[in-house]
Amino acid sequence: MTSPYGLQGRAAVVTGATRGIGLAVARSLTEAGARVCVTARDAEEVRRTAAELGGAGLPGDVADPAHLRSLADFCVRALGRLDIVVNNAATNQPYGPLMDIDPLAWRTAFTVNVEAPLRLTQHAWRAWMREHGGTVVNICTEGAEHVGPNIGAYGTSKSALLHLTRQLAGELAPKVRVNSVSPGLIRTELARFVWESAEQQITDAMPLGRIGEPEDIARAVTWLASGAAQWVTGADLVVDGGTRVRAAQPTAGSAVQEALRTRTPTELP
Repeated sequence: MTSPYGLQGRAAVVTGATRGIGLAVARSLTEAGARVCVTARDAEEVRRTAAELGGAGLPGDVADPAHLRSLADFCVRALGRLDIVVNNAATNQPYGPLMDIDPLAWRTAFTVNVEAPLRLTQHAWRAWMREHGGTVVNICTEGAEHVGPNIGAYGTSKSALLHLTRQLAGELAPKVRVNSVSPGLIRTELARFVWESAEQQITDAMPLGRIGEPEDIARAVTWLASGAAQWVTGADLVVDGGTRVRAAQPTAGSAVQEALRTRTPTELP
């Protein structure tokens, strides 16, 4: 099937691209015609994903500033350009009430969820986009504008990323468009601890009747990265299956909040 969002001749880098939303985004961009450079911490998964997509890959940790500098340069060398940056890699650690969190651990959320997207955007700007233009899409969260149990560090860092998106959109226009996608609950390993124990209750409370899939987010990202969204910058596209309007549903419940309150995530390798 031919994608309606032609990205032929474009090159993209996607962080956290070997599983979940990142992998779905990398596949979607590839199907739309882009060549994709993937990155994640597991070297073998990066190699496998790059081979599957016919793109390039550079393993590393987005919390390492040196990796982000190398990543932008590597993409330009390997693919000849760098038109699209998708800042997807994220952490939900530290998890728990803010009064119990060590401020040193708090830095982890901001290093990965805020500082890394800024650094990679800076390097992409210097390596390619300042002269040639491009687009940046940050993966935020539907929860960035409300609170929930045990996710204070994650939510606060994602709120900062949302503001960073708007700030960069203003600073980098008109050369570079910067937008974000804010997913609701998506069927990923990162969120497994939320949906696995209460899937039916959560589904019953969703206006659109299901939990989101990574591909739902990938389609939104691909649209924002394409020329179809050429007059869109500084925007946050909420893709949440109706989560924000479910209070109007007669069957509205709080299964997600209960899962956050009673279960603990396992940090991914």
